[in-house]
Amino acid sequence: MKSLLLTVFCVTACSIVYAQNLESIGKANPLSISGGVSLNQIVYGVHGIESRRDPYTYYASGNVNFSLYGWNCPLSFSVSNQNTSFQQPFNQYSLHPTYKWITGHAGYTSMTFSPYTVNGHIFLGGGVDLAPEGKFKFSALYGRFLKAVEPDSTRESSIAPSFKRMGYGFKASYGDGSNFVDIITFHAQDEINSIQYVPENEGILPQENLVMSIAAGKSLFEHFLVKAELAASALSRDTRAAEADQEHPLAKAKMLYTPRISSSYYKAFKTSLNYQQDGYTLGVAYERIDPQYRTLGAYYFNNDLENITANGAVAILQGKMNVAVSAGTQHDNLDKSKISTMRRAVGSVNIGYAPTQKVNLGASYSNFQTYTNIRSQFVDVNQLTPYDNLDTLNYTQISQNATLTGMYMFGKNENKRQTLNCNLTFQDAADKQGEVKQNSGVQFYNINTAYALNIVPSNLMLSASFNATLNKGAGVDSKTLGPTVAVSKSFFEKKLRTTVSSSYNSTYTNSERVSTVVNGRINGSVSVQKKHNLNLSLVVVNRSTNKEGAAQAFTEFTGTLGYSYSFGIR
Repeated sequence: MKSLLLTVFCVTACSIVYAQNLESIGKANPLSISGGVSLNQIVYGVHGIESRRDPYTYYASGNVNFSLYGWNCPLSFSVSNQNTSFQQPFNQYSLHPTYKWITGHAGYTSMTFSPYTVNGHIFLGGGVDLAPEGKFKFSALYGRFLKAVEPDSTRESSIAPSFKRMGYGFKASYGDGSNFVDIITFHAQDEINSIQYVPENEGILPQENLVMSIAAGKSLFEHFLVKAELAASALSRDTRAAEADQEHPLAKAKMLYTPRISSSYYKAFKTSLNYQQDGYTLGVAYERIDPQYRTLGAYYFNNDLENITANGAVAILQGKMNVAVSAGTQHDNLDKSKISTMRRAVGSVNIGYAPTQKVNLGASYSNFQTYTNIRSQFVDVNQLTPYDNLDTLNYTQISQNATLTGMYMFGKNENKRQTLNCNLTFQDAADKQGEVKQNSGVQFYNINTAYALNIVPSNLMLSASFNATLNKGAGVDSKTLGPTVAVSKSFFEKKLRTTVSSSYNSTYTNSERVSTVVNGRINGSVSVQKKHNLNLSLVVVNRSTNKEGAAQAFTEFTGTLGYSYSFGIR
């Protein structure tokens, strides 16, 4: 497979050179270079608690794009000495050269083939997308999906041990628009010798996975569209187990996968039929995913469920309102291995209404299970720098969520603009992450109301907002709420931009206030000749404690000095 991928990349490179030699040599401006680089230096000090970060941190990033006879070759990188909780180091780079219908990927990158096979998993390696004129398209990837992490016998590290995991995949597509056929193959395997020993007591075992999928779509009688995908996954949970002859079709593909007594086989199937007409759409869908279905090409995956849904979408009131509705049934325990079966009605509603250019309203609700990263808005309000939460894989399973949004523009004229925004988000989450799903009835509410006044002649912006986050469940109710105000003004024909802001928020547990956080921020940026930018940010955060036994009070200061430069050479 490595040789095959190398051959594909070599053919791709040769085709690029061939196209350049015959089509573009001799044309004006054969080479152009553009990009930019930035460097941020962060100083930190704290009083009242032990230092939570290094007193000095740097963060550098950059991108360069080489364009040679129409062949675009972008390169990006980021480097930091800041510690992160992600299994891969934060120092990452990627390269995505393109030429006409050829796109390459190299470095730390991700690709998506389908929801059941390869779906956004970051890997270190290479890939290619070929989309020539016509009906045939092809994609391939190869790389390291997990870095080897040695077990920590002292248990001082929060990073779970892992084997080095290598994987490759192919996707071949034939079709045009709604008429298509996709064939996908993905294989990943852990290298047993990549760490010193197998940490069986932590449930970490070397695995091997082969996933194959076929998907197709067809338009019928002008207004009908049918789609379907069938995926099968073979998963060996311990590659040290003895080999075994098995009857499953994937077990017969011994050139790609080694069947073992630890092997299990799963399938996933989804199909839909839609009727499209001017102004509305109607459809039905069916999805079935076997219990324990997994692919090592995705981080998380819902399984053990069967969905039957009907959906519709319509534009009414002369296109001012758009409504999309989906409703159906869902149940688990497909293999009857559980004591009880969960059955429930599932559905989603999305409504958008814009009666005038000044008013925009929206509402949505869904109780389909999804994985998401629950992130309180106070993470952004109280964070010291933009680099505090760059890497996170803390996904939580959401069983239902709802959102209400509203925007009203008033007093709009050439000199003064005013805007009022209101947002409310509700999420019902599970208390476990990963494969174990146990709905605990924990609810999250985020509320945000903001007002902004823009005085155009003075280049002055005034804003005020109120934020609130409420968590309910597990016998404890907590909430954080408070206002934020900001003033922004530009000087010297907008070359100098300044912002001063402050927020005050309090945290309550079971209606008793436990802490208060006050922060102040000063930001300034100067632009010189549109290529050089100098930024300065000063942040002070003070936390006071209102309850005995709560977290210790402290004051933190962070200063960030940044410089960025953009360039273009022809």
